[in-house]
Amino acid sequence: MAAIRVSSTSLTLLASTSSSSCYFHFRPSIFTKFRFTPIRDISFAITPLSSRRAKRMAHSIARATLGLTEPNKIDPPKISFAAKEIDLVEWKGDILAVGVTEKDMAKDENSKFKNSILQKLDSKLGGLLSEASSEEEFTGKAGQSTVLRLPGLGSKRVGLIGLGSAASAPVAYRSLGEAVAAAAKSAKASNVAITLASSEGISKLTTASAIATGAVLGTFDDNRFRSLESKKPALESVDILGLGTGAEIEKKLKYAGDVCSGIIFGRELVNAPPNVLTPGVLAAEAATIASEYSDVFSAKILDEEQCKELKMGSYLAVAAASANPPHFIHLHYKPPSGEVKTKLALVGKGLTFDSGGYNIKTGAGCLIELMKFDMGGSAAVLGAAKALAQIKPLGVEVHFIVAACENMISGTGMRPGDVVTASNGKTIEVNNTDAEGRLTLADALVYACNQGVDKIVDLATLTGACIIALGPSIAGVFTPSDELAKEVLGASEVSGEKLWRMPMEDSYWESMKSGVADMVNTGGRQGGAITAALFLKQFVDEKVQWMHIDLAGPVWNDKKKNATGFGVSTLVEWVLKNSS
Repeated sequence: MAAIRVSSTSLTLLASTSSSSCYFHFRPSIFTKFRFTPIRDISFAITPLSSRRAKRMAHSIARATLGLTEPNKIDPPKISFAAKEIDLVEWKGDILAVGVTEKDMAKDENSKFKNSILQKLDSKLGGLLSEASSEEEFTGKAGQSTVLRLPGLGSKRVGLIGLGSAASAPVAYRSLGEAVAAAAKSAKASNVAITLASSEGISKLTTASAIATGAVLGTFDDNRFRSLESKKPALESVDILGLGTGAEIEKKLKYAGDVCSGIIFGRELVNAPPNVLTPGVLAAEAATIASEYSDVFSAKILDEEQCKELKMGSYLAVAAASANPPHFIHLHYKPPSGEVKTKLALVGKGLTFDSGGYNIKTGAGCLIELMKFDMGGSAAVLGAAKALAQIKPLGVEVHFIVAACENMISGTGMRPGDVVTASNGKTIEVNNTDAEGRLTLADALVYACNQGVDKIVDLATLTGACIIALGPSIAGVFTPSDELAKEVLGASEVSGEKLWRMPMEDSYWESMKSGVADMVNTGGRQGGAITAALFLKQFVDEKVQWMHIDLAGPVWNDKKKNATGFGVSTLVEWVLKNSS
């Protein structure tokens, strides 16, 4: 039997047998330096059972630093935000950035701006702004930007950032913030101001939050695994002009910062290589959240023996081949005060590496080299936990659940043709060991239902079929509940993350029937994302509202070769919608 002890600085795993005890001290945080270190030199020559267990644990410690790789300490961006009402030409700083639509860039017969804000800036600059924009063929299209060093203003530089034909969605303003952060990097600017040429018909609070989010995320670079010393970002302060002032917008800007901390945490988890982020390390990171925010969080980390007691045969079958033992993570958020009106569960797939098992991933496009991102669902869940720990919503209780493990190959591994039994008693014939995520989620969903929750959202990099259907930028949503679909899709509109509801076609379940068990774990090639969702449905209590989000596409930005932190913003928004 094993237990987890959490303090403010460490996580201790106590493993015991009838004849001895041994301790391992985890110094968590893959964001500083992570290493498993034994507190004492321990002899494992006790009994055959204890010896086998000790060797396995010792081997997992070695695996945690495979390749002698330790992350560098990288401090997250620290940017101060302020909402101000000030004359643009009087603002003093490094860059004054103006977000403009194509309509804002319209000019009269004298090649002068029609927009009043651009008119004022251009007049102060003696017509140089309109002249330069014409020469550079800047029209305000999305993705266009120009930063000019012109005399005549309080700022050293003025920039025009294109928003497209008509910006209204938060994603456009998040892109504005990212573009300004990129310009600040290039110019080594420490303070910038951001404003809009026109702000009619938009939510100023939501827009300010989206701009701030983009600026923070655009500043962040994950350089933990580079040998060269990383440079500290120059950007220190951002003034948001013309979108109002006061306590309400300041609160919204703080909220953006809290969400960004969760997104960055999620990105770092996914970016971390699988020889560094093992199931044990992921559990340690989760426990650290509970330790740092113990006023609202508690942690329960179940080991293999405890999972056996709960009869999690589906999850444990996936973990059986790995030298790194599984860790079942359960973080529990309780509001600091007041009555709990709603109980939610967020369940994330936590495969820290997926080889495919005996159905090993081979051939072009199998993406085995990127299978560190197969825990992207758990990164979204834990990122949301970190953000919510700082926001501390009232009236809502949240369970964050991850069945963390690796899908590897060994003599003890799960085989095609095996029949495994989930914790709700249902049996599954494994016809493909590379459809392992749903096997881990099966027991995680049963566990979530047993917490007495009203609603569950699970997130998983579950199927390549969803990427084929929706491409790399959109996550698929599956739920039998119209009410829950409306809630989560509404939250995604605020966050700017793209979700698309897919059908739950019950007739497709015929392809999931087994000749020897209750079901197989994969159907045919057609409708693969749908049959995967139908599989998960078998492990959810009918009284619980449930949604499955397949984020296999948007979890990773192939162009930037980096994690996106997808899902964190939407989850936080959804939880807040369910709070008092």
